[in-house]
Amino acid sequence: MASCPLLVMYNPVCGDGTAEAFFNEHVFPRLEEAHIQVTQKLVTGAAGHAGTAVIEFLERYEGNVTIILGSGDGTLHEIINGLSLVVLKGVRENVMSSSVRVVLVPCGTANALYYSLFKPTSMNDDPACKLKSLEAFIRGSKVVPLTLAVTTLSSPPSSKQPCSKVAVSAVVTSTALHASILHDSESLRKEVTGIERFKIAARNNITQWYSSHVKLLPTPSARTVEIYDPDQKTFVTHEDSDDHGIVDVYGPFAYFLSTVNVDRLEPAFRITPLAFDFVSSEISLDLVMVRPHRDPTFIMDTTEARNTFAEKSNTVLTAAYQDGNHINLRYTDDGKITSEGTGSTVVEYIRCGGWEWIPDDVDEKAHLLCSDGAIFSIVKGGRAVCRAAVPADGAGFLVYV
Repeated sequence: MASCPLLVMYNPVCGDGTAEAFFNEHVFPRLEEAHIQVTQKLVTGAAGHAGTAVIEFLERYEGNVTIILGSGDGTLHEIINGLSLVVLKGVRENVMSSSVRVVLVPCGTANALYYSLFKPTSMNDDPACKLKSLEAFIRGSKVVPLTLAVTTLSSPPSSKQPCSKVAVSAVVTSTALHASILHDSESLRKEVTGIERFKIAARNNITQWYSSHVKLLPTPSARTVEIYDPDQKTFVTHEDSDDHGIVDVYGPFAYFLSTVNVDRLEPAFRITPLAFDFVSSEISLDLVMVRPHRDPTFIMDTTEARNTFAEKSNTVLTAAYQDGNHINLRYTDDGKITSEGTGSTVVEYIRCGGWEWIPDDVDEKAHLLCSDGAIFSIVKGGRAVCRAAVPADGAGFLVYV
């Protein structure tokens, strides 16, 4: 294959800390066997290092650039955000746009993007299962462009010093329970390895509800917000759409999470299973939300009600591990959860162009937002606006598959 600038980098502390050994035992020997020359090898250091290193590499080398990345989704997030928010200099100072081709080597905790593109098997511990993107690169196989979810966190319009932050994700953007789980799991990282720390954080937050007003934004071409209808086994136009295609949704919320590029957040946790089963014809994101007041037995927000509903939230999360069966769950008239009948769906599965999350000022935890594992806080009176986006031609991130 034609030679092009190739950066090989890995995060030595991600996941279970075995990235360095895996690269020395499997990745570097395979590249040598394939007679592929590495331009630069790099071990990431402190937070922000990966993004800075890729920027410097791009500013030094012209043409198509490929990165072999040994990490989890968090390091890729760091790189994408670093490049999305900077104007390149050096040899690319006058270049209108640049693309980066990525070879994924899953070394993180969950590796959502990798295991969405390369479906997990019972042989996941086999080194070959982690080298599928590398083998695609060596073969000169195709690349797929990544859709990005761009979230702007803004202060209230009345603020004397208006300011905003931008977070770009290639996997997940969430609030509510998932954001709380990611926020709390960081304190467990050193004590608990693997995905078990997420499960502990989930148990600690499962009774929490989150007060917010949400606007679901239509897709750019069809100008619609769609909701999955399990009876018809397809997406239909949301019945609450206004004249502009926008849908207003009111909490409280137990769960609120959207994805791009993936159908799962862990190898077996298929939280947005329709992302690949029903591929969208335009730029969009898949959104899953759970609102307690859809439960027929809901009367008012009390501690007892939250504790009771926590069992139902657990049922939803457990079903997501059952090949994404949570999207088929319904309520019976007495509030029990079943996979049969014609009752209200427990999960609202949305396909849209984006969303606005406007948290209640007094609900502190409703102000947390997660973007590919990075945690942000929405200021009081502010909001977060998330939109699906595809970079212009000749730009963006492409993954070897």
